Amino acid sequence: MTSPSLKQIAEAALIAFGGPLTLDRILELFPEEERPERTQLLDAIRELETDYRTRGIELVEIAGGFRIQVRASLAPWVARLWDEKAPRYSRALLETLSLIAYRQPITRGEIEDIRGVAVSTNIIKTLTEREWVRVVGHRDVPGRPALYATTRKFLDYFGLRSLNDLPPLAAIRDPDSFLGEELTLSDPKVEVADR
Repeated sequence: MTSPSLKQIAEAALIAFGGPLTLDRILELFPEEERPERTQLLDAIRELETDYRTRGIELVEIAGGFRIQVRASLAPWVARLWDEKAPRYSRALLETLSLIAYRQPITRGEIEDIRGVAVSTNIIKTLTEREWVRVVGHRDVPGRPALYATTRKFLDYFGLRSLNDLPPLAAIRDPDSFLGEELTLSDPKVEVADR
């Protein structure tokens, strides 16, 4: 019986784990005396990326490491496998999350000043329960308000390696250039919950 290749072991680990794995975590699968070099593992990962280029899955690097996922272009078909609908987030929640992502660390009061409306406790609760944001400290002012920042889970969920992968604010201010045709595909009859 031949032993499996490094590429096969890495692929099996990524599929079995079901989430992102760092190179260090994959290397821990090997006994100390059989542990490959980091560069060897990275080469095996790059080979897997190449193997998947023409397939329905892809290997991507995000903040939490590497993960195997369905290609985004195939998501509409694959999503039909699940009866439940993808969660729909209110405009207020997305605005709050965006402000935290682009202006972190930021207090709830600062978010309210920018948005011009109060931030619902449920919004902060949802963002912290999903582990997309966390308290990273407290502002040294009366009341010592919490400072919020995004987490690695936020980056992983949105497929980002770092905050530098966020689109520039100029693109967001001009949604036509950022979203292009996606704007024309939305149904004007569908109302999005606001504030």
